[in-house]
Amino acid sequence: MKKCVMLLGLVAPMAAMAQDDEPVKPFSMDGEFGLIVTTGNTESSTMKAKLSAHQELEMWSNDFSLEGLYKQDEDDDTNKKETTAQNIYMAGQANYKLSNPNHRLFLFGSYEDDRFSSYNYQSTLALGWSERLWETKKTKFEYSIGPGYAFVETDEDEDESSVILRGSMDFHWKISESANFSQLVSTEYGQYNTKSRSETALTAKINGSLAMKLSLTMDHNSNVSSDTEKLDTTTAVTLVYTFF
Repeated sequence: MKKCVMLLGLVAPMAAMAQDDEPVKPFSMDGEFGLIVTTGNTESSTMKAKLSAHQELEMWSNDFSLEGLYKQDEDDDTNKKETTAQNIYMAGQANYKLSNPNHRLFLFGSYEDDRFSSYNYQSTLALGWSERLWETKKTKFEYSIGPGYAFVETDEDEDESSVILRGSMDFHWKISESANFSQLVSTEYGQYNTKSRSETALTAKINGSLAMKLSLTMDHNSNVSSDTEKLDTTTAVTLVYTFF
């Protein structure tokens, strides 16, 4: 009996250590979807979808995302449905780890097509320094900063491409085993426009692969046409499915 107790006393700490030292997944992917449809006195439909992927290798740490927003509303005068929002945004960042794996060199690229903004498209290519300041069991914080170039065409077909300085911050907080908070902020300062983007999100697990997410996304452009707002905000409740 004493031998069994001693054996359990040795196995329990080893099992706990094994759980703490679980290897990081080399590749993970999440899919996000939300849909709101109203009928009756108000006819409208809104759809938000997002695909996010993370790749963790020995020398590289990479992130990719693709998201879209689409909305239709019924015109009160014609009783016909019209598209009132249509946005596609894609981005990717590759981080090359140096001798200290928390110190990295990054390469970032993005493309945005917002039908109802002051721009036909906005695309960015940037490189520079990235650093993970800390990572604990509960929180993680990293930032990146560096020069780049923005390829921009306005809705009047004018070229406003220019050299930019891009900076971003990414914070994650594991509130509990089933709840997570994240804050992502980026800004791109250029000759013609300063473009900033923020996503604040709270995610709660429903089961092993499914979660519910409440998010607030803000897009800000300092230089817009007179009939366009500088700040666009999207508040969404979506379902998130972890593929692997």
